[in-house]
Amino acid sequence: MSHSLKKLEKSEIELTLTVAPADYEKHLQKAAQRLSERTTIKGFRKGKVPFDVVKKEVGEMAILQEALEDVIRETFYNAVTDEKLETIGMPKIDIEKIAPGNDIIYKATVGLMPKVELANLSKIEVKKEIKKVDDAKITETLDAIRGINATETPKDGPAVGTDKLVIDMDMKLDNVPIEGGQAKDYQVYLSEDHYVRGFNKEVEGLKKGEEKEFTLDFPDTHYQKMLAGKKVQFKIKVKEVLERHLPELTDEMAKKLGQDTVEKLKETIIKNLEAEAEQKAEQKTEIEMLEKIVADSKFEPIPTVIIDSERQKMFYELKSNLERHGVEIDQYLADIKKTEKELYEEFKTQAEKRAKAALVSRQVAIEQNLKVSEEELNQEIENMREIYKNEKETLERLNDAGVRESIATAIQNKKVVKWLKEKIVKNA
Repeated sequence: MSHSLKKLEKSEIELTLTVAPADYEKHLQKAAQRLSERTTIKGFRKGKVPFDVVKKEVGEMAILQEALEDVIRETFYNAVTDEKLETIGMPKIDIEKIAPGNDIIYKATVGLMPKVELANLSKIEVKKEIKKVDDAKITETLDAIRGINATETPKDGPAVGTDKLVIDMDMKLDNVPIEGGQAKDYQVYLSEDHYVRGFNKEVEGLKKGEEKEFTLDFPDTHYQKMLAGKKVQFKIKVKEVLERHLPELTDEMAKKLGQDTVEKLKETIIKNLEAEAEQKAEQKTEIEMLEKIVADSKFEPIPTVIIDSERQKMFYELKSNLERHGVEIDQYLADIKKTEKELYEEFKTQAEKRAKAALVSRQVAIEQNLKVSEEELNQEIENMREIYKNEKETLERLNDAGVRESIATAIQNKKVVKWLKEKIVKNA
């Protein structure tokens, strides 16, 4: 493998790497192995197919494409190490030449670590406020447990109290039907908070057969960014109103839930709710703390490639989140009438904040000598090996130097957050 380096503007560099066939042969072998595990080849068991047979069945180019990510990961890391560069973010890769039996030539554009002048941490203070678990929350949780075994009877009167409504619902944004916003036999429990604030109040009092249209603000944190914080129009029709009869909370019911008595069940619920409130307070505090430090710190110009890398991460995070909810990214883009390019542009401000937070964490680690020992790193990797023990490809990647470095950075970030909280966060 050989490489050349070119300096660019805004603390960026461009590496041109040439990887000879002999240097990437081992990655072809592993790639062929992975392909053989996913491909049915007559006469062979999956994962037990010789390299030459895989090459004949799927083609040399398919094997090379499968191996490409591993080739780039290893060679880029080696080039950066040889040049003793302090890079940040994922590199932008442009393939210039790729063909079986030939050199792979690619360019990698990456940002160099910009200097950071940290804020005066002694002047920053964040209060940690833990929301008190009140009786209403405890009762709501207990009612939800009772509701598991509730009996329901149809009623002709209005929906009130702990009643349940079965409705058909259509949602629109700017009078345009929302993809996936049509629901049949949608169940609404008046005694439970709806994810859209005010929804239960709008349907309360309705009777079977009645229809209603109304507009509500979707939560700012909704997973579908096109709906988050937007005014959405609802059209609903009540198909049924059911009166729910919640059984008495008894020791027998508590035992079914693994507790000896109702009192023990209440104690467990309170403990769990307090732990949840503590976790939420911790998350809120960490975000506020980092935001204040970033706002008061000074940064050299941040390389464009770093911002672009963060935007790419944000895009894939959004894509994964949508897929978990059964929404394809192409459909999402069509619904919000934007292209990927336009979405990336909208991500720019948040991406810069994320990049600055990473730079702050690194600078604190340097100034406070917060390091990750080899023992700590190995222990974390062993923990991950146990978690992913049935995922061969993931286990192989844990041996990669770049992956080990990423894991070490994650451990270091946790140490930084812990140190900052001890210095900055005060209990309310």
